[in-house]
Amino acid sequence: MGKGGGCVPSKKRPPAVESGDAPVGVGSPSNAAESQTRDNETPIVTVRKLKIMILFYSMYGHVETLARRMKKGVDGVDGVEAVLFRVPETLPDDILLQMQAPSKDDEVVEIPSVHELETADGFLFGFPTRYGSMAAQMKAFFDSTGQLWRDQKLAGKPAGFFVSTGTQGGGQETTAWTAITQLAHHGMLFVPIGYTFGANMFKMDSIRGGTPYGAGVFAGDGTREPSETELALAEHQGKYMADVVKKLARV
Repeated sequence: MGKGGGCVPSKKRPPAVESGDAPVGVGSPSNAAESQTRDNETPIVTVRKLKIMILFYSMYGHVETLARRMKKGVDGVDGVEAVLFRVPETLPDDILLQMQAPSKDDEVVEIPSVHELETADGFLFGFPTRYGSMAAQMKAFFDSTGQLWRDQKLAGKPAGFFVSTGTQGGGQETTAWTAITQLAHHGMLFVPIGYTFGANMFKMDSIRGGTPYGAGVFAGDGTREPSETELALAEHQGKYMADVVKKLARV
């Protein structure tokens, strides 16, 4: 895992300055710090932000909505930034049309290569459920990471999950639980949110997705939009993961 710390400021050297936020779908430099030297000037040390990759598959937009709110939570933590990527679609356009799936928003691009994962300090993976486990599109992406697994490029990196299900008994917990096997084989660290969302985890007065495993949304027949509580939980998970990544970077 990359370190997020920079050089200690001194009287002879200006303090480190943080790089700006990377645009959506664009990675940060893989090195912990870059030095820039101008003619006859003291070198300037630029400390990169720790990067959390939010990688997701979303057919009808529910998971994507959580992902965008999750990014807000990550970006709200000093020294950490989030980048959004989609996994590749595996269904042909004519099938998606029959399923009445909306077109993808071009603002969030497909991840260009599995090797992009190597540049991240932590991950939040989002996907809808299919009979209690992750959608085939996300599983196909994990299946393509064999070289990273062989070289143990992701070992020790923290990751969490967020999900979407059609019904209250449709797999909010099992979808995340069964996905842990992907992390285990890579040697990654599963980071659940537990009950850190506080009193909102115990409310019974309205329908709410999300579990101790991670944020979640109930999509119903596809027309139900995420509630503000579900979105707030997603934002909380982004912030929580950012804090965890910062703590691990200091070890």
